[in-house]
Amino acid sequence: MTDSHSVSFDLRVSYRQAYLVDETDDAEGPGDLLPDHPTHRVGIVRVQDGCAFLITGLHTGTVGFSVTVAGHDPGADTEGYEDIVEIDFESEAGQVSLHEWGGGNVHELPELPAGPGRYRLRYHARNMDEAAEADTSSEIIDRYLLQIWPQDESLPRVVKSASGMLAYWRQPR
Repeated sequence: MTDSHSVSFDLRVSYRQAYLVDETDDAEGPGDLLPDHPTHRVGIVRVQDGCAFLITGLHTGTVGFSVTVAGHDPGADTEGYEDIVEIDFESEAGQVSLHEWGGGNVHELPELPAGPGRYRLRYHARNMDEAAEADTSSEIIDRYLLQIWPQDESLPRVVKSASGMLAYWRQPR
């Protein structure tokens, strides 16, 4: 595998959600909102048992989505996105896919470069507030970039926070 592979696609969302799922035999999306980290809240991405729950600004419709899988930290795109958060993810299978809500389309993603093990997810968001205000749209308003690379365990963190949506989702519930 070369050092980095990227894919981009239109992602259909419902209830502001999509799921990164580890491709184990029992792989499926979580269904219910996963809890945020209790002390280092990142709000818009939550991880548990081989699944990452990804939150979008748009409630229902289509968002722009890109995924980069790399052998090392590809660096955050702080100029192109308003919100950027990071969290750890454990893959048992060494392969993940992106699932739309309710058993919709499954988007195949590049193979994880280090096989099974610990990875870092960096989730970028642009125009979440505008998309939340629109609520429903077939036109792309908000865009997302998910970066995945091998990394030792570390605490979740907010790299950049500019939207009201990120602030909302980081509040304790």
